[in-house]
Parts: sequence; structure tokens; C-alpha cells
Amino acid sequence: MNYWLFKSEPGAWSWDDQVKAGKKGAEWDGVRNYQADNNMKAMKKGDRAFFYHSVDEKRIVGIVEVVKEHYPDPTDPKGRFGMVDVTAVEPVPSPVSLADIKAAPKLSEMVLVKNSRLSVQPVMPVEWKLVCKMAGL
Repeated sequence: MNYWLFKSEPGAWSWDDQVKAGKKGAEWDGVRNYQADNNMKAMKKGDRAFFYHSVDEKRIVGIVEVVKEHYPDPTDPKGRFGMVDVTAVEPVPSPVSLADIKAAPKLSEMVLVKNSRLSVQPVMPVEWKLVCKMAGL
């Protein structure tokens, strides 16, 4: 299993919206960055990801699971980008802020720290375990 992080502006798509989508999950569409799209191409059904509220909150608020692998994004008029479907697994008991992550020396190489603008990014297994611990999981 691989681990990832999905960033979303809560005003556009929030953790609550993801939970309301139910077990079927929802499309993670609208990605228009080649690196983020390549990350989604690498995803496999069953992979887990952190759900991160960006903008004002800047914190991990939940865990999602990939339920459908990469396929064309119909919202892309040029057909260059794709999407995956994800479903909510569980909220984190204690949201983990970007400041908390930056303060943890063992997370200094995390993509979220090095390239915080990337909307879909990989998370190394050791980083996953540490952030889960920080989140109370």
C-alpha cells in the first residue's frame, strides 16, 4: 500500500463533503498540475491518503481511501488530466497542522514541507506512521 495527501480548500470541498459522499466516495477532479496528476496515476485501489484542509486551516483532518484508480477527468476540456475516486475512512481525532508537521524534525523531508503548493502528493510510510501518531490514531 502507498500513502498520499490530498489538499482541498474547505470552501470548495471539505472533509464534511467527503463524508457526505458516503462509501461510494467522490471524484477527485479539477487537478491541473502534471506532477499531481502523475501522483494520481500511481495510485492503486486501497491506497490511503491524508485529507488536508488548505488555505486558512492548513491541517490534516481525515483519512481517505482510493476506491477507483486514475481515469479521464470530464471537467478537463483538453482531456490532458485525470482523476481518482476516494472515500472517507475516518476523521483524525486531533487534526495535525502544517506548523506541527514543520516542527517535527523527522518530517523535514515531507513533500508537504518541501513543496506545500502541490495538491496531490506522496507520503512516505515512516511519515504516515508519525503523522498518524500525532493525530491520535
